[in-house]
Amino acid sequence: MYRRSAAAAVLLAAALTLTSCSSGGDGKAEASAASPKPPAASSAPDPADAPVTPSQPPADAKPTGPVLPDTKLVPKTGSFTAPQKQYLSGRVPEKTDPAAVLQSGQEACQRVERTAKRDKDAAVGALVAGEIPGAKDAITYLCPEQKPVLDAAAKGFPDGTKQSPAAGTYRALTQSTTCVWETKGKDGAALASGPQTPPKPGEKITAKIPAGTAQFVSNGCYAWIPA
Repeated sequence: MYRRSAAAAVLLAAALTLTSCSSGGDGKAEASAASPKPPAASSAPDPADAPVTPSQPPADAKPTGPVLPDTKLVPKTGSFTAPQKQYLSGRVPEKTDPAAVLQSGQEACQRVERTAKRDKDAAVGALVAGEIPGAKDAITYLCPEQKPVLDAAAKGFPDGTKQSPAAGTYRALTQSTTCVWETKGKDGAALASGPQTPPKPGEKITAKIPAGTAQFVSNGCYAWIPA
């Protein structure tokens, strides 16, 4: 009788132990079930994909507070050239390494140069669309050899709405086949629109803006420059 009772007690204790492990444990299983991870195809963002905040200030950022005087624009090692000092003048916040600000401008130059080597139109479009921050000042002082790209971009305007555009023929810097445009007079009436037929891949898209146009509206065209 005693052996049977002891055996029953052992079996009961084992059953209770298994029940406790499956239902309680350390709570990790329940937490995992309550907060399931999104499937691979989910649109939920992965923290690893979050953009990293740059440690350097943007190349086109103008400090709103005190800046280093020109006399203190000195790198920790070596020296700045005259054009580099001109670029940095009034651009370096106090307690900031001037070399870090200079590097931002140099990176803007490198982006323009690399893009222009592959496709000048793409480089011009990037400047018109504002995709390379600080490019104007960077080119002016740090890479003047890219001035032709900057000059071409200065004559263009980005996709969207352009008020009082100069009359003439313009070319869209895009490979998109969904680019559409329209010109409007002061009364809002349409003056012209296009393309007349859906463009084929790789086909150039142009728009003729008549004199007296008050508004030029485009969509899906990226950027425009004189044709």
